Amino acid sequence: MKHQPRKRFGQNFLVDAGVIAAIVAAIRPARDDVIVEIGPGLGALTRPLLAAVGQLHAIEIDRDLAAALKHEFAPHLTVHAADVLAFDFATLGNGLRVVGNLPYNISTPLLFHLAGFCAQIRDIHVMLQQEIVARMVAAPSDSNYGRLSVMLQYRFELEKLIEVPAAAFDPAPKVEVGGGTPRAVAAAAPRRTR
Repeated sequence: MKHQPRKRFGQNFLVDAGVIAAIVAAIRPARDDVIVEIGPGLGALTRPLLAAVGQLHAIEIDRDLAAALKHEFAPHLTVHAADVLAFDFATLGNGLRVVGNLPYNISTPLLFHLAGFCAQIRDIHVMLQQEIVARMVAAPSDSNYGRLSVMLQYRFELEKLIEVPAAAFDPAPKVEVGGGTPRAVAAAAPRRTR
C-alpha cells in the first residue's frame, strides 16, 4: 500500500520486521482475543495480528488509509474511520486488548481516554515516545514522576517492554542529537483490586 505520511496525523510507519515480531510476541495474541488496533497505518501490526486472531477492530482517522485497510483486509478487519479520542470503546464489548503505535500529539489525552474504559479493557500494548513511557512507569522518587504517573498507575499496572530505534520507522521520527531510541513499547493491565 502506497501512502504519503501526513504530518497532521503524526504518521511514522513501523517497517522493521524484527521490531514488529517483538511487539507481536509481547502481545501474545490468541485466537479468541478481541483486539483493537489504534492507528493501523499501513498494516504492519495488522497483518501478524490477523494471522493470529483471524478478526480484529482498527480505529484509523486517516480516511485514505481506512479505505485501503478495508479493501485489503475485509471481511476480517472491522475498520472504524474515527478519531480515537472520541471513540466509545465500550461499544466493542469487554476483554478488549488494545494495541497501537500512538502519535506523540495525542498520547497523553489518549491514555487518559483509555483509562475511562478500564472495565472493558484486558490489557494495552502501545508504542509511545520514550519520555512518555518514562513518565508512565516512574516511581515517586523519580524526577519523571508526575500527574501522568499518578493517574495511570492508579488505574493500571505498567511496564516498559521494548525500546524502538528511529530507523524502525518510515519516515524516521526526528530525535534530539545523540538520541537514537525515540520510541518504546509499554504494557498496561487494569488494576482489578480497586
